[in-house]
Amino acid sequence: MEGLVGTVNGIIWSSALIYLCLGAGLFYSIMTRFAQVRLFGEMLRLIFKGKASVDGISSFQALTLSLAGRVGMGNIAGVAAAIGFGGPGAVFWMWVVGFLGASTAYVESTLAQIYKEKDVNTGQYRGGPAYYFERVLGQRWYGVIFAIAALIALSMFLPGIQANGVVNAVTQVVGEGASINILGKEVGTTRLSALAMILVVFGIIIFGGVKRIATVTELVVPFMAIGYMVLALIIMISNFGMIPQVFGLIISDAFTAQAGLGAAIGWGVKRGVYSSEAGQGTSPHAAAAAEVDHPAQQGLVQSFSVYIDTLLVCSATAFMILTMGTYNVQGTLSDGQYVVQNVVAGTEINSPAFTQLAMESLYGAFGNIFIAIAVFFFAFTTILANYYIAEVNVVYLTRFIGPKANKVGLFFVKVLMMVMIAYGALNSAGYIWAIGDIGVGLIAWLNIVGILVIFFMARPAIKALRDYEAQRKAGVKTYTFDPIKIGVKNASYWEERHLKEKQALKEEALYKNS
Repeated sequence: MEGLVGTVNGIIWSSALIYLCLGAGLFYSIMTRFAQVRLFGEMLRLIFKGKASVDGISSFQALTLSLAGRVGMGNIAGVAAAIGFGGPGAVFWMWVVGFLGASTAYVESTLAQIYKEKDVNTGQYRGGPAYYFERVLGQRWYGVIFAIAALIALSMFLPGIQANGVVNAVTQVVGEGASINILGKEVGTTRLSALAMILVVFGIIIFGGVKRIATVTELVVPFMAIGYMVLALIIMISNFGMIPQVFGLIISDAFTAQAGLGAAIGWGVKRGVYSSEAGQGTSPHAAAAAEVDHPAQQGLVQSFSVYIDTLLVCSATAFMILTMGTYNVQGTLSDGQYVVQNVVAGTEINSPAFTQLAMESLYGAFGNIFIAIAVFFFAFTTILANYYIAEVNVVYLTRFIGPKANKVGLFFVKVLMMVMIAYGALNSAGYIWAIGDIGVGLIAWLNIVGILVIFFMARPAIKALRDYEAQRKAGVKTYTFDPIKIGVKNASYWEERHLKEKQALKEEALYKNS
């Protein structure tokens, strides 16, 4: 089975997908005139501007919900894996993916806002790639394929990675504990205890709906991300003289890589896409749930979230590991030889181990424990985000069948995710990461190809950006979005909303003149 997973992974994550991710980011950066740079100040302003409504969550809650998906094992174990398999130069390519991917994040998140719908069962906003593929391409089958792929990836392939990272971090601190035989497999009591805690808390939150999920991520994600970066910054300040050397190592190795140039680009882009989710098609689901005045606003907020994830949190991990020298670089996945060996041979690369060793080297036992706690919260909130995305795609697939099918589908996904969390927690890290890579790669292929086709068909996200910038230049107090006026079709939610706004203005004018 592991051999088959590795073969499929190699096909999906061929050089074609790697360069497609980079190419799409560069293309949209040019088409938006590098909005990720030009409108950086506007992104910061918008983060705290919106408010939640009965139907939707606030921009900040949508940001933290998407960050819950972005800031996870990819930031701690994923960065370590990129360095371990691709060398320090892989970090440079993660930065490239983050910078260019910010424009891709704007496009896909704006599309999700433009084509969002109200769930007939709950009245809450729903949207994402499946919705905008159906509306713009006019091909429901493509939306259905994406929804099924996303459902499989987010409920089956990806939760195991996060659960595996949590239990590995805990066992790194306290050990495996006494072994218990479960279905012929020896499992430590520490691992079982960590798994039980994840399942209990996960169940309590997801049965509370999207509002409860958004509330949890709004509280946990900023707190843990800031705390994590502060401790990383202390390590960098303590070794301030090494920062230029680390920068030089990253830049030089990006083009003359220790593990080979292809390995640096491949692992850097793979982990960059996995971590930032730019172009992956997952973050638009959270963007669609936000209550905003104009679709471009949430697109810009989601664009900024890529910076937080890749350029801040991922960089913090990379600098910790490289500054303290707590890493190995493996030559190939098959020969088991190291190009660089700084720590004990056999240290698990696809795990938080390198990061824990870096923290432990300065903070002692506290550093090890802190990483275990950070991994728990980062990974756990990512599992919550994964569930939300799976839920949205269940709603998409069942919305024409009826409320009974919707309830059955959602219950099935809850149970399935709990099973896959248990499976991931009890199996080897390398195998689980490979399964997760298949899920990420599959939906990334579908999403990036789809949004490129959408661009050449209608350019709705670009039209929305121009409309928003025109209103911004005119100094309007309240932004509005009229899709028909700018040539965007099938945006039924916004069409109805604009008509209601016009009617309200007419009634207000009549009242004043009466």
